[in-house]
Amino acid sequence: MDSATLATRASTWAYFARISNPSANRRSSSCLKAYREKDTGLLSNSISYTQYPNHRLNSSSPSLTSPLKSNARNPSSFVSCSALTETPLGTSDYAISRLQRLVSEFLSLSEPIDRVKRLLHYATLLPPFDESRRVPGNRVMGCTAQVWLDASMDECGRMNFSADSDSEITKGFCSCLVWILDGASAEEVLALNTEDLAALNVGLPGRAHSRANTWHNVLITMKKRTKALLAARQGKPPIDPFPSLVVTADDINAKGSYAEAQARFLFPDQLKVNELVDVLKEKRIGVVAHFYMDPEVQGVLTAAQKHWPHIHISDSLVMADKAVKMAEAGCQFIAVLGVDFMSENVRAILDQAGFEKVVVYRMSDERIGCSLADAAASPTYMGFLKAASLSPPSLHVIYINTSLETKACAHELVPTVTCTSSNVVPTILQAFAQIPNLHVWYGPDSYMGANIAELFQQMASMTNEEISEIHPAHNRDSIRSLLPRLHYYQDGACIVHDLFGHEVVEKIQETYCDAFLTAHFEVPGEMFSLAMEAKKRGMGVVGSTQNILDFIKARVQEALDRNLDDHLQFVLGTESGMVTSIVAAIRKLLNSTEFPSGRANINVEIVFPVSSDSLSRTSKDTSQGLNSVESRHQLTLRVVPGVSSGEGCSLHGGCASCPYMKMNSLSSLLRVCHHLPDDKNILSAYEAGRFSSQTPLGKPVADVGCEPILHMRHFQATGKLPEKLVNEILGQSGNGKEMS
Repeated sequence: MDSATLATRASTWAYFARISNPSANRRSSSCLKAYREKDTGLLSNSISYTQYPNHRLNSSSPSLTSPLKSNARNPSSFVSCSALTETPLGTSDYAISRLQRLVSEFLSLSEPIDRVKRLLHYATLLPPFDESRRVPGNRVMGCTAQVWLDASMDECGRMNFSADSDSEITKGFCSCLVWILDGASAEEVLALNTEDLAALNVGLPGRAHSRANTWHNVLITMKKRTKALLAARQGKPPIDPFPSLVVTADDINAKGSYAEAQARFLFPDQLKVNELVDVLKEKRIGVVAHFYMDPEVQGVLTAAQKHWPHIHISDSLVMADKAVKMAEAGCQFIAVLGVDFMSENVRAILDQAGFEKVVVYRMSDERIGCSLADAAASPTYMGFLKAASLSPPSLHVIYINTSLETKACAHELVPTVTCTSSNVVPTILQAFAQIPNLHVWYGPDSYMGANIAELFQQMASMTNEEISEIHPAHNRDSIRSLLPRLHYYQDGACIVHDLFGHEVVEKIQETYCDAFLTAHFEVPGEMFSLAMEAKKRGMGVVGSTQNILDFIKARVQEALDRNLDDHLQFVLGTESGMVTSIVAAIRKLLNSTEFPSGRANINVEIVFPVSSDSLSRTSKDTSQGLNSVESRHQLTLRVVPGVSSGEGCSLHGGCASCPYMKMNSLSSLLRVCHHLPDDKNILSAYEAGRFSSQTPLGKPVADVGCEPILHMRHFQATGKLPEKLVNEILGQSGNGKEMS
């Protein structure tokens, strides 16, 4: 900015300060002097061929990347400090103007190396960072390099930022962002979005995506600090954090009563562990359990795994695979901790593998149900499939979390393939690529269906190169053409995942916007969109329980490889029952590496987006049952995650506190194991039986129900739908049966 412009700005500020609030002239002059010196200082350091932009534009500009508009200024933006605190602070285009000029500057440099050189030059202009502020609390999460950010708000309500990094490239990013937003109003900072920085994507060959994330992560941290300072200025109380577990190599610290209830069972009673291991070894029993078990059960099972290898905790699909491995290793019995469709799948897959003599046991003599599986067994869902059968060629993609009988009946109406949350997207994309004019009908999970549709809508706006990374046979045209031919059931959902609704999402946006976000594919759309946005900048994952676990492990391993003090924060957008496996994996990683110069202080925080008072007390009247061992164990369990009404599928804990999942208690497992072999036929109601019923077309339910699973196995092994399934799709007649 030239001296004439500075003089004009000075006179304008002074004039409006005098006419609006004469008593505040002194403070207004001090604010003006500070910002004039800031502008002048930048100019004195700027490179000769590009002046740092310093003028402010009219706030009516509709876009941060639109052409520069008039130099006219809104007088309300330049009144005294006291007036600034009483009027909207976002009326000037201070930040917009600077961003536009910076975008123009980088776009004028066609060669990537020149853009990098310019960024490196700006790194030299970043003011020195106060060493006393170089603390873990000022670290920016998600950046490959170490980044520190300090923020404050001055008496005029303007933001002051300072930053530093141990990487020159990252320091250049910080220099640009600090220059854009230092001195801007809080509203201006909050109005800037990560999308507005797209044109500033300056990266090194092969690392552009990683470097681009720096813009996003630093900006999001700036906005988070700004929100907190603005709330404090307005006298708002701080937001209570979600409960969490902080895991280090040597300790686990629980924050909040809900987290304390989870942490209680991470270090289980060794007597119970020994009792379980002894009976499993003696009677050759294998155990497969879902991630979403009660924390007491998971704690004991995780500890017992070290002494008996035939224990496995996973998502529902892998449970059946591991049961086969256990049978191959000589296990005579398989105990299944999960809902009934899981034990059905284990039974059916064992039979398919030739292990009919291996007996499979559930953990209750009552039905262990699931709202999602029940939705698929309804007449409404069959009506959905009848409509699909009238629109050939059609493929029904059914979620694995459904009963074998449902899969069988569905397969006779419409050719069907099973999917999991981790492979549903590649399955559908491959089907569309492999079969022209195909209609895909997904069900029964409405949340997952809506999220798949949203994902494909987003893909339609990606570049062909980005789409090819997801599936090589697709491009923008093919994605757009398939959208009208994707259908999903809209009347079925796992009620557990309602816990990630609007209220929780708002709190995550407010308090955890700079954390790593994880979301199961079944969560409601708001949570899904939030995690998808985080995923774009390397700060999130959307997928199955295993995908979430793998993501957390990968981020922790990256921190270990850097061997720098760090705090990693993960919002667990799925069932809290996963925490046992997560903590075990984190502790294993943190204690697996030795560093010659000493191990860095790395702690990992797992955040539970649930109500911190989500606790209920167990009843003392637990004396009924087959064995007194159950009452002894129940009496030691006074407090569990979940609400007292028993409806755990809610904001208050989800599957791990669901009455159905509670049937899979440690006492139930021990009771079943102690009674094996079942010579007196006491456990007949606990056995996972085989389907003897017939399908509507007179075929065995077990045989037909396994076909969609086997089709998925073929897809997982080859990346293509099996020829038999394709022929069934292409051979459909109007009533859904194969044509002869």
